[in-house]
Amino acid sequence: MVKSYGTGRRKSSAARVFLRPGEGTFQVNGRSLEAYFVTESQRAQVRQPLQAADLLDKVDVLITVRGGGVNGQAGAAKLGMTRALIASDPELRPKLKKLGLLTRDSRIKERKKYGQKGARKRFQFSKR
Repeated sequence: MVKSYGTGRRKSSAARVFLRPGEGTFQVNGRSLEAYFVTESQRAQVRQPLQAADLLDKVDVLITVRGGGVNGQAGAAKLGMTRALIASDPELRPKLKKLGLLTRDSRIKERKKYGQKGARKRFQFSKR
């Protein structure tokens, strides 16, 4: 397996993921996975594509993320890692697609509209 690359996006976060053969180290913006993603659910979300492909201790992962919050960045890293795995081994596609890892979560923040307090909320209405 040679070095492969995948881009993932979630909300306003974007992640670039590089995979290369190794012993399973993670590096996120120059820090370890445990130092960058504080909660276990975020770490599990990032590791999910590698666990599904049984490559958790066979590849080194380099992730650069920017924009958004930490949860959005974890989702972006997950999608980027899935795309990088498929770029390196196209036979993994059906397995990863069945688990729903290839779907780009399109939910983003709705814009605020004029004449309203927010995206949906309106100013208080007064009859008199």
